[in-house]
Amino acid sequence: ASPEPIYLGNNGTATRFLTSVAALGNAVFTIDGDTRMHERPIGPLIKALRGWGVDIRSVSDTDCPPLQINSHGIYGGQTILPEGKSSQYLSSLLLVAPYATHPALLQVEGEVYSKPYVAMTLAVMADFGIRVECTQDFKSFSIPQGRYQGRTYQIEGDASNASYFWAAAAITGGCVTVSNVPVLSLQGDIGLVPLLARMGCEVTQSGNGISVSRHDRLEGITVDMGNMPDVVPTLAVVAAFAHGKTVISNIAHLRVKECDRLHAVVTELGKMGAQVEELSDSMIIHGDGGENLRGTVIETYKDHRMAMSFAVAGLRVPGVYISGERCVAKSFPDFWERFALLS
Repeated sequence: ASPEPIYLGNNGTATRFLTSVAALGNAVFTIDGDTRMHERPIGPLIKALRGWGVDIRSVSDTDCPPLQINSHGIYGGQTILPEGKSSQYLSSLLLVAPYATHPALLQVEGEVYSKPYVAMTLAVMADFGIRVECTQDFKSFSIPQGRYQGRTYQIEGDASNASYFWAAAAITGGCVTVSNVPVLSLQGDIGLVPLLARMGCEVTQSGNGISVSRHDRLEGITVDMGNMPDVVPTLAVVAAFAHGKTVISNIAHLRVKECDRLHAVVTELGKMGAQVEELSDSMIIHGDGGENLRGTVIETYKDHRMAMSFAVAGLRVPGVYISGERCVAKSFPDFWERFALLS
């Protein structure tokens, strides 16, 4: 048994993935987090695991953590994943399904968000010996029973964290190369690079990495970022330095991140003097080339991506102070040391 709750702070990824892993055990597990984590929904994953015979409940009956799992393994068979705001529910289920006691079938209702991450999950599973059959729209999956096979595996650099350095090149008119992020990466956030190209940046392949530079002015664009939500703050900050209107749509799922990231980005850009509109599932940035932006204290809302995105703005605008800057430790512990190398 797990005598103490497994405390995961505000780590949504770990909470979603470890919930399914814990279901494979033979004990009672409690998975808990901080106050914000108690507000972040996990109901679709609970319902899907119950369909596979898992005894799991939301302790507060809110479909949010803390969760209690009375684990006796996963039975398998067919289950349904209701529509949710995260592809991680789906990845979590896929990764544990080979260890079910019966072959597992999974049906997905509604829209599948962040599809590149589902494709990446399937590719990694295949690399370790489990080949999943699925429909092209990622709505139906047949997962064979099996065991992952150990191997030597090359891990790419993190495209999400690389985004801040490419954005730095876009905003300052410099050139930044990030190595070990291949052009043909399966990571969804690699999609930021062609968006920067649309805005006026030059993109080149540099060995096993990607270089971004800018010589002409940035122009606003209209883009659906449903498949790359984690780099929305990055693009939004760049858009504040562009000329003209940038529309970022299909991003309602940002509201259940480490903070209500859609509202937070709009609020903090507004504090800097940017003209930004917030809609239920989109934002509109009216860029003026950054001419009217001013320094201010940026609230991070304990969200690592807020801190790193707005740090980039400080490369062009004097007097930008990041409050709670240590929150970057969640995904990029040495971010500030690396960021200092840009000077």
